Amino acid sequence: MQGYDLDLLRYLQVLIEEESVSRAARRLKVSEPAMSRHLAKLRVAFADPILVQSGRRMSASAFAAGILDRVQELVRAADSLIETRALANLVNMAPTFTIRANDLVVASLALPLLQALKKECPRCELVWAPEIDDPASDPLRHGLVDLYIGATDVMKPEIRRQTLFRDQMQGVVRKDHPILAAPITPQTMVQYDYISVSRRGRAQGPIDWVLRNQYGLTRRIAMVVPNYHCMVESVKDSDLILPLPSIVIDHISMTALGLAAFEFPLPLPFINAFQAWHPRRDTDPVHRWLRETLFRVSRQVLGPFTQ
Repeated sequence: MQGYDLDLLRYLQVLIEEESVSRAARRLKVSEPAMSRHLAKLRVAFADPILVQSGRRMSASAFAAGILDRVQELVRAADSLIETRALANLVNMAPTFTIRANDLVVASLALPLLQALKKECPRCELVWAPEIDDPASDPLRHGLVDLYIGATDVMKPEIRRQTLFRDQMQGVVRKDHPILAAPITPQTMVQYDYISVSRRGRAQGPIDWVLRNQYGLTRRIAMVVPNYHCMVESVKDSDLILPLPSIVIDHISMTALGLAAFEFPLPLPFINAFQAWHPRRDTDPVHRWLRETLFRVSRQVLGPFTQ
């Protein structure tokens, strides 16, 4: 065990988590030959292969998989020792934070979050990455983004998450739309054409499922658009209905745009939006500060979350 140190423990943790020399090297920003040398040292130190060939890929040995939790705890405990000093030095740092979110989150939180971050870290930079069709977990696992904000149900089990807000959809129409002239019911809802919002081009969603399963009704989708804001200003010139989350409606000037909103007379599920990150960032003091700041700002801007 001569020469064994904390850095070697970090390499051990990442190698077991990634089960790949190349992925571990990318994550720790070292070359593959260097990572291979660290793996060789670990094999000698623990008298165990650590990673073993399993078909075309590597997998953690039984010993390595069994000690992962303890290795993670040791590394986290060591990292926590420098947290106070790291946060005290925020004013001298120039970090770039990359967050993946859709346009409604960016519109609501981008500026308040940047202002809150710059109060303690004036030289920080905030990059908002667009949502794409790749699984939401992948950019987190590969270190391409620091945080994901969204409501997807497709998230790898190891990804950490924290609920930021709950929301529901409302209908947005021009202020003198005929649907507003009488009580709105599921039956009157389906008399008009709709705009559906989907970056994947999917026309149907929870509104359609509730209409069909509980009322035997089908609404007409006349147009599918990729984001929430692209039709807000032009919907006033038609009889189309645009479903929007409340956080969008609460942060645009409905009167100035000639728009009105109504609640759908349906038992629609809540949209539970969360921030998500990879567990390797749990005890990173600057990353934790980012998460806590985002959580605080979301409460200030969007209101408290009610369980």
